Amino acid sequence: MSIHNRPYSRITTKVLKTMKDRGEKIAMLTAYDYTSAKIIDKAGVDVILVGDSASNVMAGHASTLPITLDQMIYHAASVVRANVAALVVVDIPFGYYQGNSKTALESAIRIMKESGAHCIKMEGGEEIKESIARIITAGIPVMGHLGLTPQSINKFGTYTVRAKDQDEADKLLHDAKVLEEAGCFAVVLEKIPAKLAEVVTNTVTIPTIGIGAGPHVDGQVLVFHDMLGLNKDFSPRFLRRYCDLEGEINAAVQQYISDVKMKDFPNENEQY
Repeated sequence: MSIHNRPYSRITTKVLKTMKDRGEKIAMLTAYDYTSAKIIDKAGVDVILVGDSASNVMAGHASTLPITLDQMIYHAASVVRANVAALVVVDIPFGYYQGNSKTALESAIRIMKESGAHCIKMEGGEEIKESIARIITAGIPVMGHLGLTPQSINKFGTYTVRAKDQDEADKLLHDAKVLEEAGCFAVVLEKIPAKLAEVVTNTVTIPTIGIGAGPHVDGQVLVFHDMLGLNKDFSPRFLRRYCDLEGEINAAVQQYISDVKMKDFPNENEQY
């Protein structure tokens, strides 16, 4: 599907709810720069997530924690300038909303004003409901995020599957209801058992978007670089690679080096 035959001229939060109600799956991918976002949007993706995973993918950090609000705004603004029809969601990074609803609101407002994004995403459940409500009251749509929440990696200690035991599963279901009641328009479910994700999806009326959460959610999200095979060091069970760009780029670069060394580039048609 390309941008030219999308059933919706522009994706909004209301459209995502309509898609859930109609049983239409939602396709979401990450993007952190103008060029990637332009390709993704033109291809017809529904939602572009400017994720704090830019901390890993673009900056080479071991976790999402180091990325700053200014850096997220820079990435988001680049994506927005390329986008035509997709819904653009931006993560509020670690340290810019936890524990203080006033700070959370200020961070959300900065993202919206300075990047032009359509909505923001926050990790957590009941503990952030006050911040969510305050942000939504200001007219800013919020997407939730439950399960494996990477900003809490130091608390979890591992990136393993979450909510496998009953207590944690019960809390996750409770938190999903809390997020819906607080006004979230959708929720990401990351790395949780497929059966639990199905229960959550059938319990709440807002769309659920899974990453490592099985097929019974309302949509899926993957990191752009991972699904293109640009990051061979990351191979979780849920990842499907749709091409091997690392291999193709490596071959192209090697060919370029050879052409330069052998004085084959530039040729007569590649000069003025």
